Amino acid sequence: MIKVLFVCLGNICRSPMAEYIFKDMVDKKGLSKEFYIESKATSSENTYTPTDIYPPAKDILIKNNIHFDKHVARKMNKDDYEKFDYIIGMDDSNIKNIIRIVGNDYNNKIYKLLDFTNDKRDVLDPWYYGNFDKTFEDIKIGCEAFLKYLNM
Repeated sequence: MIKVLFVCLGNICRSPMAEYIFKDMVDKKGLSKEFYIESKATSSENTYTPTDIYPPAKDILIKNNIHFDKHVARKMNKDDYEKFDYIIGMDDSNIKNIIRIVGNDYNNKIYKLLDFTNDKRDVLDPWYYGNFDKTFEDIKIGCEAFLKYLNM
């Protein structure tokens, strides 16, 4: 089983979008039993009270027929490094924070999502710039490239 953790700052926009987009992709390929997929935050700002997916992020998932479950924002911890095979951040800041949390990437498990594509850059945070459609497309392209990277 391949264990994948998607990570963003607050676990209410990009990382849950990536979690459910990727789950949808592997489900459509009949590979759901081959994967364990979660998402978490590098910040605890949305984890003090149960925080669901941010409404505009939910709306874009619904618009694209992506099923999602009840979500509660959670912060990643050092133990996640041992639990997951791939820890995929959305931007350079996330990568720095992931390494700060886990200590060291001695098994080369930490990646930035769009590094699996030919357009290696950050997935911009729609919380700040507001374009959830663009974020959805970037995440979809990144997840497709990641699946291809895994030869699946």
